[in-house]
Amino acid sequence: MKHSVEEIVLSNGSRGLLIHIPYATVMSYDFEFRAGYEYAVSETIYETPHIMEHMVLGANEQFPNARIFNAELEKNGAYSNASTSTISLKYVADCADFEWERVLDLLRLAITKPLFLQEEFKAEYGNVKEELTGYLNNNGRVLWQRLGLASGERFLSDEERLKTMPAVKLKDIKEHYARTHTSDNLRFVIAGNLKNRSEIISKHLENWQLPRGERFSVSREELVGALEPVHIVRRDVENTIFGLSIQANWRFSDSEKDAMNALNHILTGTLHSLILGKAREQGLVYGMWSDFMVSDSTSEWDFGGQVSVKNAPKLFAIMTEEISKVLGGSISAQDLEAAKQFALGKHQMGCQTVASIAGWYGGRYFFDGYINDYETRPKAIQAITKETIVTAANNLVNGKRWVLGGLGHCKINHLQQLHNQTSELFQ
Repeated sequence: MKHSVEEIVLSNGSRGLLIHIPYATVMSYDFEFRAGYEYAVSETIYETPHIMEHMVLGANEQFPNARIFNAELEKNGAYSNASTSTISLKYVADCADFEWERVLDLLRLAITKPLFLQEEFKAEYGNVKEELTGYLNNNGRVLWQRLGLASGERFLSDEERLKTMPAVKLKDIKEHYARTHTSDNLRFVIAGNLKNRSEIISKHLENWQLPRGERFSVSREELVGALEPVHIVRRDVENTIFGLSIQANWRFSDSEKDAMNALNHILTGTLHSLILGKAREQGLVYGMWSDFMVSDSTSEWDFGGQVSVKNAPKLFAIMTEEISKVLGGSISAQDLEAAKQFALGKHQMGCQTVASIAGWYGGRYFFDGYINDYETRPKAIQAITKETIVTAANNLVNGKRWVLGGLGHCKINHLQQLHNQTSELFQ
């Protein structure tokens, strides 16, 4: 969808992106504060931001409880939600174009004038507890949390989060809100048909009654990997759910990130990819994936999936063989060109809706304030080279920070065999 982007900086310290999409019939709102778990006063009340997130879109100065407020916001089909991560707390909404001003004002009311009632605290405390308890049944999530903790990442597992909940009181919710929800800590992305609306939106946001404060910084992490495999016994899980994370204590550049994403496509992105394709041909695994992520101070190359105990050594032999080939410089021009074409297609397909456009810009803008350029992305993709891929992959592996884990009924000696196979990459 054709669009244009403008960054606005308000006198109250807030800043954000206005994305004009001509003829759009939807408006999308995304408001972000650095108010996640990292900014809780202490680890003993770690779950404070999450419970607060559940409560903000509840009772406020004009609506006595969450049900009545949500009924008003959603009466014409509008959608709203909120989420909490280690760093961010986000509030999002989508609505029809004809009610964009009404929904924006309701979001203002919710974000700037919450009441934090004791009865809603009790209810949302229970809802968060149910949410976290449900996560304990998500085997993949359980495994990757354990891998992260074993590597030195700073967060609490869902099980640990549940244990901190009784210490959280309503006063902690109010304190966290007051400290983090300031105009200087607010970033936003608003997308839709903004013709003759940009000035109205700017004035509206200027008048949000939030105190001045600071844009919180992000603490640096130090990943260490793990010398032994992470073994989680779940006797009712027949296959071995596995995860491998290869880590670096620096943030890879944008070009390196593009290169690693292309490599992931070559290795596991399709049924004809080098690892997944070969494993499927041999009937070893139904599916697996790889991914590359960067944070403010770290980078991670991850592989995951599930495989039977019998087939796991054969699958890992293929993985180590194909990764070793890449490290040695073996990437065909045909595979590289196919990965680029795939990335170009996904880029063009990725901005088909107003919300997807807002999400594409917001994901990076909220991270470090950088404004992606949609028009130049194809050039960046075309600039990916074999040399960049090989160098980036070697930089990760040569750091020798990695962790392997498995969850299921497999025994530790089975997992140790997979660990030994993987360790050949790091010799």
